[in-house]
Amino acid sequence: MAGTTFVAASVADRARRRITYRLLPYLFILYIVAFLDRVNISYAALEMTKDLGFTAEVMGFGAGIFFFGYCLLEIPGCLLVETWSARGWIARIMISWGILAVLMGFVHTANHFYWLRFFLGAAEAGFFPGVIVYLSHWFRYEDRAKAMAMFMAAIPLSNVIGAPISGLILGINWFGLAGWRWIFILEGAPAIILGVVTIFYLTDRPEQAKWLSAEEREWITHELEQEKLAKQAARQFRLWDALRHRELILMVLGYFFAVTSGYGFILWLPTIIKEASGVSNLTVTLITALPHCVALAAMLFVGWSSDRTRERRYHTALPMIAVGLGLLLSAITQNNVIILVGTLCLAAAGVNSFLPAFWSLPTSYLTGSVAAFAIGLINSLGNLGGFTGPYVVGYLNTATNSFYGGLLYLSLSAFLAACFILTLRHGKEESV
Repeated sequence: MAGTTFVAASVADRARRRITYRLLPYLFILYIVAFLDRVNISYAALEMTKDLGFTAEVMGFGAGIFFFGYCLLEIPGCLLVETWSARGWIARIMISWGILAVLMGFVHTANHFYWLRFFLGAAEAGFFPGVIVYLSHWFRYEDRAKAMAMFMAAIPLSNVIGAPISGLILGINWFGLAGWRWIFILEGAPAIILGVVTIFYLTDRPEQAKWLSAEEREWITHELEQEKLAKQAARQFRLWDALRHRELILMVLGYFFAVTSGYGFILWLPTIIKEASGVSNLTVTLITALPHCVALAAMLFVGWSSDRTRERRYHTALPMIAVGLGLLLSAITQNNVIILVGTLCLAAAGVNSFLPAFWSLPTSYLTGSVAAFAIGLINSLGNLGGFTGPYVVGYLNTATNSFYGGLLYLSLSAFLAACFILTLRHGKEESV
């Protein structure tokens, strides 16, 4: 009996290790490219605004309108990953967003800017929630937050890497094109290449994975099927039931305010530091990398802690409280650059570290296509906060010539996000 248990444990360990090493590094690279293409506008803005004569309100609107396009295909994208092919859908997304990201380097007017950001959002729609659904096809609930933390670590790392690279690119002027244009061109091209690679590299389901042994495929397939049956035994949900599900509504509201705060912070961070310090663009991008370094460590720790304790709500809400506190202190300390950077580091840690635990919540209540629908709905409606945050900050900055009001608004949004998450009931797995 002991020998059988040892063999089963050995198969489980090998399967988990091989799945982790095969999928997560590649998905991690994809998300670095995706997220950098989404937020490199924050670095380009250091010169783009002056070159094109854009106000802070125009930049905030253009940065945020990305999310109106983004919300269009979120739910269909998640359902296609669940019922069709993650590999095919992710490849399509990457190739189309790569082309549009490159075209961002050739904008000349506010209307060009708005339309390209809108279509870039539409092209990228479904990538992030699609990968969340995809990870649920390969990782058990007890391993999921850690896997998501490793994947989502690409968010802060994309800024850690992208900030100084973007700062260097800002200083070039090739073929008569300003450096900010080359940021979009050079950082958009890798998505096209990786989109083609994805078709040949990713595997849709464990039962199709020739790189796992027969025993390993059988083990992970059985584990995921048992998890699915346990949730279905607790309660069967239809799509219409999901729309009326109390926890789903709370997660949508919580994520909306979290994204409002997060993207308002991320997209305006370089400009806030620039105005407070007055240093060169390259120095600004180097300083900007510091909060994202803190965020990377915080995200990995919170993901590990959430899996170890099997707790999700507090591991989501407490980071959002840290965001609210960090941004509140940032508004008060804008005149002291050193203290300001410290408070921004606190905010950055929370902005990123709530994500792994949060995205483990939907699959603790729902399963199958209903869970995929819920993830798409949360990400689609919640990401409208990605328009609200950047635009309100830009509007208030134009109206008052200060980031004080904008930072207070983002702080309040973070506190509201924490309140909605704390009102969630326990998921099935949390109560085991």
